[in-house]
Amino acid sequence: MSTLAITTTPDLFESIYADAHGVAARIPWADQHPHPALITWLNAVAPSLLRCGSRVCVVGCGLGDDAREITSRGYDVTAFDCSKTAVEWARSLDEGNPRNYFQADLFNAPPRWKHRFDLVVEINTIQSLSPDMHAPALKSISNLVSTHGHLLVICRGADDSGSIDDGPPWALSEQELLDAASAAGLVPTDSVTVFDDEETPPVRRMRALFKRA
Repeated sequence: MSTLAITTTPDLFESIYADAHGVAARIPWADQHPHPALITWLNAVAPSLLRCGSRVCVVGCGLGDDAREITSRGYDVTAFDCSKTAVEWARSLDEGNPRNYFQADLFNAPPRWKHRFDLVVEINTIQSLSPDMHAPALKSISNLVSTHGHLLVICRGADDSGSIDDGPPWALSEQELLDAASAAGLVPTDSVTVFDDEETPPVRRMRALFKRA
């Protein structure tokens, strides 16, 4: 593993959350609202794919913005992050559902979570890891998906696979995402959606839904 890859460890993320001292604006990736591409997908696709009460796992939940939105729609949510401070923070922001949040390592998730979830939501976690960790991360995420479940991925997109000098974050090319998913035993349910977001300047994003091969 490269030197820079080693820096993207649970300790690094914990230090960022701890050093913020409860001020969300100090967290570079904390938008303080659910991801717009997730909202669009929940409105358009989720109702025909998931029944009320379906088990949903949110990977790298941070302060819980996406998890709270999914919970509000009637799904049974398990959200986790490697940072203890982030998890405690998320619980404080979701006082009605503190038991939804767990501290866990993506690469060493609790055995009871294996193949447990009807939907796994991964937003911007893979891109926070160096390129050499993208495929292993997606493999670990795939282990959470139930036999007939789905994985929703939303991440930064790029024309070509990046180098270690490009991040963080490290955007993924469409082919890199598809290859990593295939290696993890997943296939796309449709074509990958590539779009520019509403940031200034706009950032290219990808959204893709996968199921077990």
